Order: sequence, then C-alpha cells, then structure tokens
Amino acid sequence: MQKVLVTGGAGYKGCVLVPKLLVAGYGVIVYDLMLFGSAGLPSHPNLKVVTGDIRDSAKYADAVTGCDHVIHMACISNDPSFDLDPSLSRTINYECFEPLVLASKSAGVKRFIFISSSSVYGVSESPEVTEEHPLVPLTDYNKYKGLCEPILFRHQSPEFTCVTIRPATVCGYSPRMRFDLTVNILTNHAYNKGIITIFGGEQQRPNVHIDDVCELYVKLLAMPAEKIAGEIFNGRRNFRKRSRFGSNVRPVTISARTGSPRARSPKNWTGTRSGP
Repeated sequence: MQKVLVTGGAGYKGCVLVPKLLVAGYGVIVYDLMLFGSAGLPSHPNLKVVTGDIRDSAKYADAVTGCDHVIHMACISNDPSFDLDPSLSRTINYECFEPLVLASKSAGVKRFIFISSSSVYGVSESPEVTEEHPLVPLTDYNKYKGLCEPILFRHQSPEFTCVTIRPATVCGYSPRMRFDLTVNILTNHAYNKGIITIFGGEQQRPNVHIDDVCELYVKLLAMPAEKIAGEIFNGRRNFRKRSRFGSNVRPVTISARTGSPRARSPKNWTGTRSGP
C-alpha cells in the first residue's frame, strides 16, 4: 500500500481529501498543528494523525519516513490571518518550505505536490489567465506562495517528481467548514439571513468546488511522472462575476430549506447589491 502524507490534512480541504485518498486505497498520514482539532477526520485503520508543526524539521522527517507521496497544504491560509503576525506567517508559509522539501526527498518520497494559489496572479485584465501569466502578488500571502514554487522545482529529479497546483477559490461543504470564502459566505447569509449582499458584482473570480479540486489532488498521485514533473497547473472550473454567484446560490439554498415556508416562497427572498 502506498502512503501519502498530507500537511494541513485536518483543515477545510483536508477533511474532504483524506476520505477520498482512503477510498482510493492509500494509507494516509495527516500532519497538522490541529489548531481547529481533528474532529472532521474519519476513523480508519489506514489513517494516522500526527499533531505537528511543519517548522519542526525533526518531527516532520520522522513522520514522512516511509511515505511515497506528500501533498503540502499547510499554511496560514488567508490574508487577514497572515496579517495578524506577518513574521510568524512568513516562517510557516515560506521559511520552512525548503527544509520540508529536502526532508521529504531525503526520506525517499517519490512525488511532492505543492498546493499554491491562483492569487499569485494578482488582479489581471486578461480574459484568460493561464499558467504563463506573470505573477503579480498583492499581499504577503500570495507573494510567498509564488516564491515557494521555484524552490520546489530546484529539487525536481527523476526520483523526486515535483508539481505545483494553483487552485482557484474553493467552495462547498467540508466537515471542517470555512465561512470566509466567497461562495460559502453567500450561502451562509442566504440560508441564515434570507439576504445576499454583493459588493460591486462585476468583478470576475475563479472558483472551484472542494470535491473537484480534491479529486484532482488524488488523480495527480497516479498520473505518469513525465506528464506532470516540473509543471504548474491552474485548478479551477471557470471565471464568474460575483453578481452571478448570488443568482446561483439563491435557488440552491431555497431548495435546501424545503422545511421552511419562507424558503419555499421566492417572493420572500431579498437580494441586494452594493456599489456601482
């Protein structure tokens, strides 16, 4: 049985990804600081949960021993959290990255998948943002994501396949939910308040459902090395205006609340837009 170590595996995406890996027949080691606990993870004989800091090189090296693959997701995962303590965030999102890669390679890991971010592109006027688009990071969070990418590829070798994914903003249900993501915010407000407020509305934003992006991570483990080694891939479904998010969330949420007379009646729904 091949083993996969997932850093940040007890988080929002990890709690969806880990069950998919187990179903696919992998042994899984979750390596996570457990700031939000591990209640979102399943109980499974092929799952091992390790409470650890990715900055602790010795503990990480011990945990990754015997693993075939690493999916690296652990980070301070949004701009407001990063800005609470920029120095601390830099140590987690950037300074410990190369030691983590080197420890993985030394342990005999065959494939290292780095989960970067589509935010490395910044704000673009281009109608189609491909992987060749220049990186124009606007915050420290996406700046350090972008800086890690070439570090990883310095260690690419025939025995150590390195690949980077730049996922769009993720949405959808997880046992360890996040409500600071655009579609999740709108769904939360629609369900609990019966009103969606969209600021502006003309901005285009790439999004991807959590099930889709986690399926991508699983598939990357089995893809031929020659097709992905040293490559960067965007992970998204499509670009949509924020105003369209509201129209998509609304009918789905009404359907989900069939027990509520108010929800069953669209005339009781209110949608607002702020800004131009």
